[in-house]
Amino acid sequence: MGEMKDKLHTGEIYFPNDKGIMEEQVVYQDMLCEYNLTKPSEAEKRAKMLKSMLGDCGEGVYIEAPFYANFGGKHCHFGKMVYANYHLTCVDDTHIYIGDYTMIGPNVTIATAGHPILPELREKLFQYNMPVHIGRNCWIGAGAVIMPGVTIGDNTVIGAGSIVTKDIPADVVAVGNPCRVMRKISEHDRKYYYKDREIQWEELETYR
Repeated sequence: MGEMKDKLHTGEIYFPNDKGIMEEQVVYQDMLCEYNLTKPSEAEKRAKMLKSMLGDCGEGVYIEAPFYANFGGKHCHFGKMVYANYHLTCVDDTHIYIGDYTMIGPNVTIATAGHPILPELREKLFQYNMPVHIGRNCWIGAGAVIMPGVTIGDNTVIGAGSIVTKDIPADVVAVGNPCRVMRKISEHDRKYYYKDREIQWEELETYR
């Protein structure tokens, strides 16, 4: 597998249809196919499968099926208590890092793979990969797309449908296409959870 496989993680242009790459990739894709055939009642089985499928799988990780990933999740590194809703797509040709307690809405795409703008190179199927880093305790809204090479800071909320093309700092709400910081998370968010609906802190304390 050697030299071409090594370029998956260096950002260099490489040929993804290399025989050695494809032989390894299909093994992980088969495992992912089996995961997607499991039932919701088979939570324990799913948890064991994720431990063997993902590059790193923290305690309490739960990914709703169907889940899609180019390398079957082998290059995905999930901290503890990460939750992903239906139809998460990880184009994990290189590494995707997701911090503890991050939540991912349905139909989110996290992409690491890119293709050269130059038509002659695309015609020959060349590709390059850039890793994605998503911080701790983030919320990625439904339908968001995270592009190659992006870093999202801790605690940040990415609005539904956003296309994240550049790094987003910690502790902000960011929305749009392209995704931009709308505001910082503030004391206002400590009082209101949705429009004029106030957080009932005393009641919530009973659930700890």
